[in-house]
Amino acid sequence: MTDNGDDIPKPHRASKLAELAEASTPEGPPAPPTAAPTPAPVDELELTRKQFARLLGEFRRTAVLVPFDAHGSLWTADQNGVRWICAFSDEGALAHFAQAQGDAQREWTYRTILGARLLDVMVPMLPVPAGVALDAGSEDGMLFPPVEGIVPDAAVVDLGGTQ
Repeated sequence: MTDNGDDIPKPHRASKLAELAEASTPEGPPAPPTAAPTPAPVDELELTRKQFARLLGEFRRTAVLVPFDAHGSLWTADQNGVRWICAFSDEGALAHFAQAQGDAQREWTYRTILGARLLDVMVPMLPVPAGVALDAGSEDGMLFPPVEGIVPDAAVVDLGGTQ
């Protein structure tokens, strides 16, 4: 009897993909996909504080327009015992404010002052608690109140532990 190899299986050529799959998972079938990690809970208060800190830093580094009233004093507004120095990001914002005041016809005199100088020098010079109102009356307006971290300690208003 001759054995011409009828009972020997023919060689099977594995595809390259099959070779890669075998090489990447030498021990058993591939693991099932795992669920995405649960994101950490967002602390909304902390996020808001960080956003405000960025805005405060940007304000401190930016030159703003501070108008003078008809008597040559800084344009301020008093509300609830706080005097707000009015400052504007550009002439357009100042013009919008002048129109809202019904005083767009007069010539507005203003100075360009660095935000840090307003907070660190001008606010403490006022005889009452003071802060800065940026772009008052606009949707993008922002208040920088006389609290710790914004104005010098000597100008901080005691909030009685409500911070």
